[in-house]
Amino acid sequence: MSYNTFGHMFRVTTWGESHGPAIGCVIDGCPPRIALSEADIQPFLDRRRPGQSAFTTQRQEPDQVRILSGVFEGQTTGTPISLMIENTDQRSRDYGDIAQTYRPGHADLVYDLKYGIRDYRGGGRSSARETACRVAAGAVARKVLGAGVQVRGALVQLGPKDIDRTRWDWAEVERNPFFSPDAGVVDDWAAYLAGIRKDGSSIGAVIEIVADGVPAGLGAPIYGKLDADIAAAFMSINAVKGVEIGDGFASASLSGPENADALFMRNGVLEFGSNHAGGVLGGISSGQPVVARFAVKPTSSMLTPVPSITKDGVETQVITKGRHDPCVGIRAVPVGEAMMACVLADHLLRHRAQMGG
Repeated sequence: MSYNTFGHMFRVTTWGESHGPAIGCVIDGCPPRIALSEADIQPFLDRRRPGQSAFTTQRQEPDQVRILSGVFEGQTTGTPISLMIENTDQRSRDYGDIAQTYRPGHADLVYDLKYGIRDYRGGGRSSARETACRVAAGAVARKVLGAGVQVRGALVQLGPKDIDRTRWDWAEVERNPFFSPDAGVVDDWAAYLAGIRKDGSSIGAVIEIVADGVPAGLGAPIYGKLDADIAAAFMSINAVKGVEIGDGFASASLSGPENADALFMRNGVLEFGSNHAGGVLGGISSGQPVVARFAVKPTSSMLTPVPSITKDGVETQVITKGRHDPCVGIRAVPVGEAMMACVLADHLLRHRAQMGG
């Protein structure tokens, strides 16, 4: 199985399985002399870590990261950075009943069709457990970007329930278990998701990622567009089924004048009248905030019986036992942030390589 690597100048390769002894990543292309320690990475892993509320999987993983290479005396050396996170709370027995049965909506069937073998213990490489590696890599990417670039994410829709954007407060994101920027929806979402969990079902979500301080000029025509790489990065996240940049699909209902981001000069400084384009024009960053959203489907592993077949073609019903997220989109917020940071770091280094500076 190839294709475990993404990026060009800032390249990340993830490894490991959900129920193996450990997972991790190797980061190649990180510039030297950047201050880096486990303490720079751990806070981001703690935000993604399972078992922190009643609304996520109760698998208890400390997700303690270890730097195995690429750092000397507190600084990056320019050589590959290897990060490892041990798996400590696997319960492979929970998956014994589906060893010969395909979970609808999961990667079980296609892994078998393609490779002739699959790791049924939590899905192996197809498990969302792999995203911890991306979050660790994203923490390194943030160090490459520097303090001037801020990447933040929020859950803006849980199932059919939207936030009220007039109440958007970034500080609120860190105060509730949903990463919601709207304090007014938290109680309603909690009651709604509790009912979803009680029914043995699951629900999807929409996550919005905003990168402030992105310099103009990142990305390149025609096949190195910044927004294309962001979309690809988000689509590579488990359970993501849709991505939009800026106004995205909503822009189809706007007129040309409504959609145009008018340009002005204010005291000798270029200003935009709006940001429908999400900070990317012609595949190149404009200097405005880069805004993107992605939709996460309902978790495929659930207690509700679903018709399926066995490896032998016998019709049956599947109930996935174990500890699963009723809404995997909640913990996708820090994952989306990490992927945005990795793409921006990659494009920043690519820009420097071509343009200097």
